[in-house]
Amino acid sequence: MKTVATGLLGVMAVIFLVAFALQEQYPWLQYVRAAAEGGMVGALADWFAVTALFKYPMGLKIPHTAIIPRKKDQIGTSLGQFVEENFLAEDVVQQKLTSLGVAQRAGTWLARPEGADRVAVEGAALIRGAFTVLDDDAVQQVIESMVRKHVVDPPWGPPVGRMAARIFEEGHHHRLVDLLVDRAAEWVDANYDVVSRVVSQRSPTWVPHFVDGLVGDKVYTEFLKFVRAVQADPQHDVRLSIDKYLTDLAQDLQYDPAVIAKAEEIKAGILDDPRVHDVAARAWKTVKTALLEAVNDPDSELTRNFKSAVRDFGRRLTTDEELAGKINRWISDGAGYLVRTYRSDIAGIISETVERWDAEETSRKIELQVGKDLQFIRINGTVVGSLAGLAIFTIAHALFG
Repeated sequence: MKTVATGLLGVMAVIFLVAFALQEQYPWLQYVRAAAEGGMVGALADWFAVTALFKYPMGLKIPHTAIIPRKKDQIGTSLGQFVEENFLAEDVVQQKLTSLGVAQRAGTWLARPEGADRVAVEGAALIRGAFTVLDDDAVQQVIESMVRKHVVDPPWGPPVGRMAARIFEEGHHHRLVDLLVDRAAEWVDANYDVVSRVVSQRSPTWVPHFVDGLVGDKVYTEFLKFVRAVQADPQHDVRLSIDKYLTDLAQDLQYDPAVIAKAEEIKAGILDDPRVHDVAARAWKTVKTALLEAVNDPDSELTRNFKSAVRDFGRRLTTDEELAGKINRWISDGAGYLVRTYRSDIAGIISETVERWDAEETSRKIELQVGKDLQFIRINGTVVGSLAGLAIFTIAHALFG
């Protein structure tokens, strides 16, 4: 386009020279000369104007030329301010988001199988990336500190006592007592020989064997009757004694310092430092292995359930207007807060980026983007100048001869 515009200027110069040389012989060439003269003036003026935007014309540092290289930073600042005032206005952003219906569009996409699959793939990548970044020792230390804070350090006696007292008060332990008594009755019923043998082993050697048999039979019968009685009578003394013992134990766990201290000893024996560390390590390793195996397997139960949940959520967004409206308001309010708080920082990216650009390179890039239209300005200037020169000469010739 530069070649075309410059070539048109050259054509006008040739026409001017020919017409100027022959206008005495051919008077009508005066009109041609005037048109060519005006075209050259218009072409040169517009060439100067276009060139002055991007560089110094012919290298001469004429005032108010090379505008873009000299004013690059101011242009960047003005562009940033323009974006901030016209595009990053809170009401503009909120109105645009409201008109988009983000929740409904997202719900339509999530409800489709390919949308849920994409979310699952990206979620799996996120989990893998998180596990890659996380330090195993640091995570284990966090888990260990949480176990120690919430499990090991607090005394066990009072909370266990309160829980046990409520259980015993509501009678939930009776099923366990019934189970133990039933098992005892079944064992006694099925182990007559064992009872008789124990009696024989404990009797003096001088007692005759038939006496051992009678005594063993009697002991077995009485033992079975006793167990049957405990089994059949909910208010049996044994059951009441068990209830009293358990109730007293629950109270002692809450208020008796000696029993509380004993519970702490038991806790310390169960959860000493090496075991707490081992629990934390095993917990983290188990969770990490299970999650990685699940996210790496597209047919795992976790992945299938996750995809199903995503699709269900998407369908809810498209059908539940109240939920979609609430989410749209959250998005709008969140965007409004971000724009209100960080609009200057966001717009500042534009000005800071432009400031880092090289002035000549910036000018060249802008010229390449709009240069074609600018060369048309030169062409138009040539044509308009020619018409203007012809018109001026014609009017002057008509008035003054």
